[in-house]
Parts: sequence; C-alpha cells; structure tokens
Amino acid sequence: MSVYKSLIRPILFLFDPERIHNFTINYLSIASKIPVARNLVRTAYALPDYSPLAKEVFGIQFPHPVGLAAGLDKNARAFDVFGAMGFAFVEVGTVTPKAQPGNDLPRLFRLRNDKALINRMGFNNYGVEYMIKQLRKRKTKVIIGGNIGKNKITPNEEAVNDYVMCFNALFDYVDYFVVNVSSPNTPNLRELQDKEPLTKLLQTLMLENAKRETQKPILLKIAPDLTHEQLDDIIAIVAQTNIAGVVATNTTITRNNLSYPQEYIENIGAGGLSGAPETTMSTEVIRYLHSKSQGAFPIIGVGGIMTPDDAVEKLEAGASLVQLYSGFIYEGPPLIAAICKRLLQLKK
Repeated sequence: MSVYKSLIRPILFLFDPERIHNFTINYLSIASKIPVARNLVRTAYALPDYSPLAKEVFGIQFPHPVGLAAGLDKNARAFDVFGAMGFAFVEVGTVTPKAQPGNDLPRLFRLRNDKALINRMGFNNYGVEYMIKQLRKRKTKVIIGGNIGKNKITPNEEAVNDYVMCFNALFDYVDYFVVNVSSPNTPNLRELQDKEPLTKLLQTLMLENAKRETQKPILLKIAPDLTHEQLDDIIAIVAQTNIAGVVATNTTITRNNLSYPQEYIENIGAGGLSGAPETTMSTEVIRYLHSKSQGAFPIIGVGGIMTPDDAVEKLEAGASLVQLYSGFIYEGPPLIAAICKRLLQLKK
C-alpha cells in the first residue's frame, strides 16, 4: 500500500471534502512556485522515462496518455506541480468570464465505500482574468487544456458570448480547449447539448479559431447520460463543425451502482456522481462513439478510472488519452505511474 493510501488519505478524509480540497490546492500552489519542491515531487512520483508512451493527438505531442481532468485545478493554481507528479497534461477550469461563487454549501460529498464523489459545485471559479494571471506564471512545459463554460446568470440564448470571451482571453495561454456544456450543476446548461444550439456554439468557436494564424484544438465534453440517438448527433456535429475531438465523459446524474441506502443518497441531493460507479458507463460511451464513428476523431476518456485496468479498458474502447479525477482523490499520485507502468508492460 502506498504512503498516500496508508497515511495521507486517512488524514485528508478526516476533514470536509471541499475544505481539505481548498487547503490542498493552496499548499500545492506554493509548491508549484518552488523548483526544489517540484523536483522532490517529481522524484517521489514520476517515472524516469515515458518516451515509449509518447503519442501525437490532435496535433499535440503528449509524453504519455494520462492527464488530470478539469475540476481539480479550477483556477490554474497548481498545474506545474501536477505536472511534476507525472501528469502529461492538466485541464484547468471550468472557467467562466466572470468570477462566481457556485452553488450553496455543502456541495461536495464522499461516498467512501463506493470510491465515489457527488458534487454540485456550480462552476465556482475566480474568473478568466484571474486564470490568465496564473497561467502567465507557468514554470514547466506541462500541456495545459482550458475548460470553458458560461456564467450561471447568462441565459442560454447568450451563452455563446461567454464561451467566445473565454476562448479569446485564454487563447495564448493554453494548448487546447474543452467546451463544457455537460455539467449537471448549472441550471439548463445541458440543454446546450441539443443539436441546434451545440452546432451553433461550436461553429462560432471554430470561426474564432480560424481568425488565428495558428489554430488550437477545440474539444467537446459530453455527459454520460446521453442516449444512442444523442450520441449519434454528437458524431454528426463533430463531423459538421470539424472540432478536434470529444471528452467522454462528465459526471452522471444517475445514482446506479451505489451501496448506500437510498435515503442516505437522497439526503445528499442533486449533483454529478463520479468515481468507480461511473466506470462502465463512461467506457460504454467511449466504445459507442469510437465504433459508430469508425474512429473518426480522438476521444479523451474520463470517468471512474480507479486502477490501471480501468485506464487500459478505456484506451482499448477507443480513447486516445485518459484523465483522472476521483481516482486521483482515492488512489493519489501513485496511480499515474501505475497506469504508465502497465502501459509500458503492454508495449513489450
């Protein structure tokens, strides 16, 4: 058992999830600024050589396929130290044009027995200008993805303006973009996944992209709760708009595969479920998209990757890259190296 699981996690899990999250990000943001601290982290967790796992995806050369999903480093405060832990890429955000507090507390819950989380954060973040200030301080070459969303008070009819604003503001500071229309925690946001508004949104962003001398990859993050018909629409939209790929998937609004009493789960209330209960659901979405599209576009697989086998399964289902979130909370930094070691073994 790793030091993280035997010593660090038990201490972290004594505290309120959101409070300890904020404490940890504050600590890691300080470590990000100190070269000696980053080197110590790198020595403790990173592998000496990832070169056999390097691959090019949507025009970017990734040192290996394992990244950090959006939601953990919401305000881009600790990406350099996450890179030192061994992540090949870090997705920051979701960020909105203006700072917003998110939903009322409490809004983050652990389901320890099921290695799961429920959150209804609501795009709480410091706004895009704050994120730019942080990204300007980048000390390392870790690949950065910018996950962009709309402010809660912005009506859906005007949502495109928020996405365009974030896209243009962040363009010089991130390596790729992810359009988040799939969080269940912003009222009516998932309506933007419908074919007509989604096509308009992505076409508008691609037009903005085309104005640049060098374009950046734009991906779409989708929910795991879509029907096959809706996934068929996603495949058609990717082809029509020519975006770079899909991130599959966000958290689920279902409450399947949980061991807790129904009353306990109902008392927690609304929010997106992530972690081990979502593993199969997310993988099936990846498999369907990859198979039905005949591998027409890259997929970043995320959702319930708790073990190296989970990551391998997503890659075999059709993902080009994978991302960790809940698995990182429960298994810690050693999970990154464990996945990469498994992938290196499979290459032999």
